[in-house]
Amino acid sequence: MDTARLNRFVSGLWDDEIVPQLVEYIRIPNKSPMFDPKWVEHGHMDAAVKLMENWARGKLAALPGATLEVVRLDGRTPLIYIEVPGTGEDTVVLYGHLDKQPEMTGWAEGLGPWTPVLKGDKLYGRGGADDGYAIFGSLAALLALREQGVQHARCVIMIEACEESGSYDLPFYVDHLADRIGNPSLVVCLDSGCGNYDQLWLTTSLRGMTGGELTVQVLEEGVHSGDASGVVPSSFRILRELLSRLEDPQTGTIKPKELYVEIPAQRIEQARRSAEVLGTAVYDKFPFVDGMHPVTEDLTELVLNRTWRPQLAVTGVDGMPPLESAGNVLRPKTSVKLSLRVPPTLSGAKAGQFVKELLEKDPPYGAKVSFKLEKDGSGWNAPQLSPWLEQAVATASQNYFGTPAAYMGEGGSIPFMGMLGEKFPKAQFLITGVLGPHSNAHGPNEFLHIPTGKKVSMVVADVVARHYEQGAKG
Repeated sequence: MDTARLNRFVSGLWDDEIVPQLVEYIRIPNKSPMFDPKWVEHGHMDAAVKLMENWARGKLAALPGATLEVVRLDGRTPLIYIEVPGTGEDTVVLYGHLDKQPEMTGWAEGLGPWTPVLKGDKLYGRGGADDGYAIFGSLAALLALREQGVQHARCVIMIEACEESGSYDLPFYVDHLADRIGNPSLVVCLDSGCGNYDQLWLTTSLRGMTGGELTVQVLEEGVHSGDASGVVPSSFRILRELLSRLEDPQTGTIKPKELYVEIPAQRIEQARRSAEVLGTAVYDKFPFVDGMHPVTEDLTELVLNRTWRPQLAVTGVDGMPPLESAGNVLRPKTSVKLSLRVPPTLSGAKAGQFVKELLEKDPPYGAKVSFKLEKDGSGWNAPQLSPWLEQAVATASQNYFGTPAAYMGEGGSIPFMGMLGEKFPKAQFLITGVLGPHSNAHGPNEFLHIPTGKKVSMVVADVVARHYEQGAKG
């Protein structure tokens, strides 16, 4: 395979077609169902599916025998399913998603979630990097192989539409399409991150997640704070006390030992190497306010905190009026949205049930306490790379990034990986992505680093070609 020719082909396709398509995709506010319960009526998800479907159908003519179907199971988000015939009996699955996180506040002037803006090598807007580019990058890789007549195995591309809601629809599609998917020997996922934009990063693990709504109610209605304070316990104070059962308020350390696992020695060593490669970029990629510093200066510990240890975030609050209308009232209740990341090998369902029991038992002062579980996704720990894949990744990183590949766990979740890991225990996994420093998925000013998107597409093409070569060797 001519790597320079592949580079020219993929770069040209990105510049001429993929970036313009992503510009239009960013304009569509196709929020995941958890954030838009009326997604069917609003039609934005269908609009995003149609945009991708139309472009993909236009490219399939160059891939003889390729087919595309938008699969729709009753009451569920749609799924784009593409089959590209190949040589041999092996199958490669390439995965991504098209649903988006909600708007979030704090976008810089001139930027916005549904306002695509090109600034140099960056395309700003919601969903381009997380991860609307996946279907385009996957097809670009296969088209590049076809353009050179390079053989590859049969490929299946699956683009789901509820990943940001926990992929609750995906198991039904995987079961529905099981006979058509087959038994893949390689799974490629483009929904992950990268430690920097200078080299290829492979994701070795993903944390799971549980969480939901914690509500503390002390009164039927609000009352004068001067009359009630000192008599009626504050719902906010009780909520703080309950959260302290779970999290040390001084250090942020999760207290219960039931929410930890033993970290494999290989992952600790990979964390150490990642810390050496990244240096202070482990933390200075975040937009700290002046004078702020991370929880520790030990870079390896920061990597392990982010990838293998449980951590809590309060992502929303209810029951509190805006500051401008906050009178002297002891409020009747306080609710918060909790997001608890759990270690890759810990059951998300068991963790969620444990947290529910922990928070609801023995409520202080007899307050009305409820924890409504909303998420229970387990994480994923990658199987050891086969020698051929480790070598393929090393070669591809040198070919297109000019530097060695790096390995690191990710703090986020991709439910599909755990599901496929269970269904196809013998498959190899190539998990990578374009979410690098400051790309800020889920937050304001999200961007796609276009050169990295191009290089990741080239890597996928290279690895898929080498996968076929390995299969031909038996």
